[in-house]
Amino acid sequence: MNNNAPILLTSARAWRTYIGGSQIDAIHGIADGKDTQFPEEWIMSTVVARNAGREDYPDEGLSFLDREGTSLRDYIAQDPSSVLGSAHVEKVGETTGVLVKIIDAGERLTIQVHPDKQKAEELFHSQFGKTECWHILGGRTINGEKPCIYMGFRPGVTREEWKRCFDEQDIPAMLSCLHRFDVQPGETYLIKGGVPHAIGAGCLLIEIQEPTDYTIRTERITPAGLRIADFMCHQGLGFDRMFDCFHYDGLTKEEAYASWCVPTKVLERTPEYVRSEIIGHSQTPCFRLERYDISGSCTIPAGNVFCGLYIFAGTGRMVSDAGTQDIRAGMQFFVPAASKNFSITADSNVPLTVFRCFGPEV
Repeated sequence: MNNNAPILLTSARAWRTYIGGSQIDAIHGIADGKDTQFPEEWIMSTVVARNAGREDYPDEGLSFLDREGTSLRDYIAQDPSSVLGSAHVEKVGETTGVLVKIIDAGERLTIQVHPDKQKAEELFHSQFGKTECWHILGGRTINGEKPCIYMGFRPGVTREEWKRCFDEQDIPAMLSCLHRFDVQPGETYLIKGGVPHAIGAGCLLIEIQEPTDYTIRTERITPAGLRIADFMCHQGLGFDRMFDCFHYDGLTKEEAYASWCVPTKVLERTPEYVRSEIIGHSQTPCFRLERYDISGSCTIPAGNVFCGLYIFAGTGRMVSDAGTQDIRAGMQFFVPAASKNFSITADSNVPLTVFRCFGPEV
C-alpha cells in the first residue's frame, strides 16, 4: 500500500434507531433513495457501531480500503507511526482519535447525551468521550416541520426533575427542558460531552466527533415508534447511573447560542478556491474540520499529519503520488501522515465541495 498518497475508502453505512438517509443516497447519485434505518455514512471510521441485536454485523460502521478488503483500523495497525504520524502516536496512541459522519435525519432523533472524557474514563474505561460538532449542510421540511436542533438544559432543570421526566416518559416535558434552535445551511454547533441534545427531523449535516459510540438515550420509543432496547438507553450503566452523564448547568438560550454556535473562519481565498475552518483546535482539542470550495485547482499540503477527505458535491480529479483519480460526490479518502502534497481540480462548471477532517491536537 502506498502511504505517500490519499487512499480511497468504501462507504460505510451504520444502522441506527432512527430513519433517514435518502439525502445521503442523493449525494451518491441515487435518485430514488429511501429513508431507512441506515441514516448515517461513517467516514474514516475505526469505530464499530454499538447496536443491540446486531451482533451478526461485527464490522458495522468500519471503513475499509477500497477493493482491498482490509479495514482502515487494521491498515493503521500495520505501521501506526507512518500512517498517523509519530507525534500523534506518542500523544494519542495507535488510533485516529476522531470519527466523522454524514447524518440525514428523516425523523427527530431521540433525546440523548454522550459522556465527557472524565465520565467516559470512569464509566466506560475509555480515553475518549463523545464531544461532537455539527455543520449544517442542508435540510428538508418533514410533516410541516423545518429543520431544527435541541440542545442544552434551560435554567433550573435538576437531575431529579430530568429523571422524573424519563421515568414517566413525558417527552413533551423533556423537550421543553431543552433549547430549540431553527438551523440553516452553513451554521456550526459544538456539542460538548454532558450536554443533552437531539437532531430534529429534516437535518442534513456533517458531524465530527470523538471516536466512540456511547449514546445515552432518554426516550424508550422513537418518534417513529421503534422500541429502544434497555442497553441502547443506558449503554450498560443501568437506568440510575446513566444520569451521571448529564451536565445540569442550565443556560439561557442566548448563552447557549453564544457558547455553542461557532462562526466559520475563512483561511484562504483565491480565484480558484476558498478554504474555511469549520471547527478548530482553538475551540476544542478533540478535532478540526475544514471545508474547501473549489472552482479551479487547489494544492493540498500534506504537513506530516493524517486527515480524511469527503467529496460532498461536484466532480473533478485528484493528482497525487499514486497518479490521477477521478473524483465525485460521495467519495471518501484517508490521507496518511506520510503522504506527499496532492492537488484537486474541479471539472468545468461543476464546483467541488470537499471536507477535510483532522484528529486531536498534538
